[in-house]
Amino acid sequence: MLNGPYTRRSARVLVVDANDRVLLLRFRAPTSAGWVTPGGGVEPGETLPQAAARELREEIGLATAATNLGQPVAVTAGRDELGGVAGLYRDDFFFLRIRTHTVDIRGQTPHERSEHAGHRWWQLTDLATTNDLVYPHGLAPLLADLIAGKRPTHPRELPWREYHEPKP
Repeated sequence: MLNGPYTRRSARVLVVDANDRVLLLRFRAPTSAGWVTPGGGVEPGETLPQAAARELREEIGLATAATNLGQPVAVTAGRDELGGVAGLYRDDFFFLRIRTHTVDIRGQTPHERSEHAGHRWWQLTDLATTNDLVYPHGLAPLLADLIAGKRPTHPRELPWREYHEPKP
């Protein structure tokens, strides 16, 4: 795992419902489109769980206490250039089991709204066989373990995402 200092830390959440489906958001970027877990950047003064809980409220309208998220179950880090800023990025992933949820995007920021292109509740079998881009890489095997009740004692290291914005 690449050590910081990080240009940006993100807290993301694997939201899984009672039917063992994971919620992914569709995003669009100038050169690629794919599916990603809810979550985003950690603001100054926030802990990772606080940022993850805030992002759930903003992006999908799901209110949960930061304490419900526990410790991260996975992490990925790498170098990239996002939003015109090159550097070292890190995403920490939490796991949240819920009964059901109706996605509400009214709390998204203008930037999130500009990149949002829908959402989908994915069955594990569909996730494991899709040709769509899905972030993080290695999500299906991680979810299979989490759904089976096998929570890692330390965050599992996942491969870094490889998508890039066009260069001017």
